[in-house]
Amino acid sequence: MSKTPKIKHLAIITLDPERLAQYYEQVFGMTRLERPADRPKKESKAVFMTDGYLTLALLHNKAEGKAPGLNHFGFQIEDQDETNEKLRAFGLESTKRPADRPYAETRTTDPDGNNIDLAVQGYGAG
Repeated sequence: MSKTPKIKHLAIITLDPERLAQYYEQVFGMTRLERPADRPKKESKAVFMTDGYLTLALLHNKAEGKAPGLNHFGFQIEDQDETNEKLRAFGLESTKRPADRPYAETRTTDPDGNNIDLAVQGYGAG
């Protein structure tokens, strides 16, 4: 029997990859991944990040009419109040999820408006 595949990579198209990188560093503690020497940066403004499990690619949208395709993704967090304080530094807040949504207690967005679920109890709870 094979193991269930796990999501390990997400990509967000943004007009300002650096701004989103700073948000994900400061609010969720993600770190930047260095590009291998054999894969030069060229003229790309893309930033690649990780939380130690998942990689997140912040890709530069050159305003070529590419529609967003991401609905939402989620972070499991330790402390809702601490996360809310970090969100406020970006002028953002979290809102309570409906009671019939068992996997995440609150939802927020990043500065580009991408939806992010926040779970203290975990995504397997409920």
